Amino acid sequence: MAQAVIEVRNPFDLELVGTIPECSAEDVAAAIAAAVASLSTPFPAHERYRVLMAASRSLDDSADEIAELLAREGSKTIREARREPPRSAEVLRLSADAARRVQGQTLPFDVRPGSEDRRGYYMRVPAGVVAAILPFNDPLAVCAHKVGPALAAGNAVVVKPDSRTPFAPMRLVALLHEAGVPQDRLQIVTGSGEVVGRAMVENPHVRVVSFTGGIATGEAITRSAGIKKLILELGANSAVIVMDDADLDRAIPAVVSGAFAQAGQNCLGVQRLFVHRAVYDTFRERLVHATEQMKAGHSLDGTVDVCAMISAGEAKRVVSWIEEAVAAGGNVLTGGDREGAVVRPTIVEQVPDTCRLSKDEVYGPVVCLQPIDGLEEGIQRANDVAFGLHAAVFTNRLDDALTAAESLQVGGVIINDSTDYRLDTMPFGGVKGSGIGREGIDAAVTSMSEERVVCFNP
Repeated sequence: MAQAVIEVRNPFDLELVGTIPECSAEDVAAAIAAAVASLSTPFPAHERYRVLMAASRSLDDSADEIAELLAREGSKTIREARREPPRSAEVLRLSADAARRVQGQTLPFDVRPGSEDRRGYYMRVPAGVVAAILPFNDPLAVCAHKVGPALAAGNAVVVKPDSRTPFAPMRLVALLHEAGVPQDRLQIVTGSGEVVGRAMVENPHVRVVSFTGGIATGEAITRSAGIKKLILELGANSAVIVMDDADLDRAIPAVVSGAFAQAGQNCLGVQRLFVHRAVYDTFRERLVHATEQMKAGHSLDGTVDVCAMISAGEAKRVVSWIEEAVAAGGNVLTGGDREGAVVRPTIVEQVPDTCRLSKDEVYGPVVCLQPIDGLEEGIQRANDVAFGLHAAVFTNRLDDALTAAESLQVGGVIINDSTDYRLDTMPFGGVKGSGIGREGIDAAVTSMSEERVVCFNP
């Protein structure tokens, strides 16, 4: 009997991009068993370095083809999509370098009386099989961020892409195989989260689950994973504080980009804006003007700034959240409507804290605008949600920047830039409902390996 398939369609016009196999739980078990068996074959650091570097060059050579694929299957404009392959290739290069730096250190056993003659050290060894479960919004870059460090640390990896954006990750896995990664050392399984994702998470032979996605799924993973390492990046409701001394020429474009790039479907996206009352009116006027210049349309149109969300259903949900906020007293300054899966970039003023736009992750092109009287109020309101991934502050006062850095309950505080800033080498992750653990090359290598102590008693 032929294997069932899943159709992948462009969210703007529902054009068929292609089909993928709908794998079963038995397919997942077989892939993990093969991954476990592959760990008995040596995969030395020099070879890991070589294949990751070779794959990075192939990815650079394929950048235009993969960018078009990203724009067709997902929620990126072609201009946004063109940035993802070069970034992903750099992640592979950074991972290759990390493969040559997986190391431990010596231990001073003579700190304990009677152990003066002992000598020893600890070394880092692969954790084992890593289950890498990807989101739809940055499918190639997130795949590189999970697979690159996992291979650098010497693991085997089984990848599950989101069924709506599978083709770019599938292409990356193919390039890694062509570069020399053994087939069983890196595998990809496609299908639903309920079947394929659950089978990966619950399999006792998986030693690390690296998941990027929603908080509800993250909570389900923590309940069902069993005893294994979890690296969970679960989204955000990121706040930006704009102080009275802020450089608005820097703040406005950074906020607009941070709020509306990728149709707002970005875990680091700007969702709440707290603006000092002294500059509030000017900021609001300039923000609305800049937002209304953005063009919405098909992802392959090179003049488009905001393309379709991942589905019309998600677009309907976002508009329903806007309508809820308006019914509670919020004021739409621009946008607020949709056409199919396209939601016009939206600014809503004075959204009550009880509304979903204020307290939950909207994951759409909407930003909430509120006045504040000072930094202390901005920090308190920024912290008053169940998430804590990134926050940002625009100020030229060093003491305000340091106060914010020490007081904001997040994984990253960005000064004079959007929350949507990430350096691929920095530890990346959040607190509270935003997740567990850290990504970023070195942080991920550490999370995907184990310390093994060796002690000699002469």
